[in-house]
Amino acid sequence: MSAARPPEGVHAAAREGAGSLIPAARPREGVHAAAALPATGSRRAGVVLFLAALVAFATFDAGSKYMLALYPAPFLNVMRYSAVATLALFLLWRGGRPSLRNAPHKPLLVLRGLLLATVGTCFMTALIWMPLSEATAIYFTSPLIMVALSPWLLGEKVRAAQWAAVALGFAGMLLIVRPGGDLPWLGTVLMAVSAVSYAVFQVLTRKLSGQVPGPVQYAYTAGICLAATAAPAPFFLPDAWPQPLHLLLIVGLGACNGLAQILLISAFQRVPAATLAPLNYFQLLLAVAFSTFWFQRPPDAPALAGMAMIVAAGVFLAARRA
Repeated sequence: MSAARPPEGVHAAAREGAGSLIPAARPREGVHAAAALPATGSRRAGVVLFLAALVAFATFDAGSKYMLALYPAPFLNVMRYSAVATLALFLLWRGGRPSLRNAPHKPLLVLRGLLLATVGTCFMTALIWMPLSEATAIYFTSPLIMVALSPWLLGEKVRAAQWAAVALGFAGMLLIVRPGGDLPWLGTVLMAVSAVSYAVFQVLTRKLSGQVPGPVQYAYTAGICLAATAAPAPFFLPDAWPQPLHLLLIVGLGACNGLAQILLISAFQRVPAATLAPLNYFQLLLAVAFSTFWFQRPPDAPALAGMAMIVAAGVFLAARRA
């Protein structure tokens, strides 16, 4: 997800305010956005940058699904996280090169990175079999899972209206993966694991908010994701090295993912995360469009109804945090 996949690096507080797939980022973890409220023009620019980031993330997901028909998922994941790690080095340099060795809460930082590596691996692998729209919709249940986990993992109180929204979103997911449907069970399970892992990732991001600098969180996440996805890559090399055009497309996808991270960080510097959170579901609309017009796999009526329920639940929860 990359769906507002992924997503890898913006600031912890951003993700917290979103309670959704805001990369705080799809992480999208880079810079603290807790500055004074920006001017109206800057806020408008922030919204445009955020929507552009979602377009880039959706394009990356769709392009990855296309390339998965030609190249192994681990190989493409390494290309992806190479771009993310490059961005992490830039953010560290720009942030004054904070020490990674002396970072607090190292076990949580490592666990957080492993969780995001699980998200990326499961999501990318699931796309081999799953339609893009349904896969993205299942992934977007992550904010609902985070709310459901927050009483136990964060000690937060969840009100009845929020539980009702969570139930509505899960009912929508059941419409998408309904028994007797034609979704592949392995892809569905992988997407469910991806959504749960991302929810726990968000919970850890909230726990670390204000305790670990954003660039340090991002660097740990990027490095661990690159190492975790690189480990199996030698066993899943493509049969033939990509043709020049395909290699250009693969590098372009990595650049697209990196560009999305930069756009997301810029958006969070201008607009509070809680304001941007409801816009996250624009990416789901893009996934439906890509799935319908590029891959010729439009979701059926029950799946569309399920997606609408997930969006309604997610927007309600995001609005409650705003």
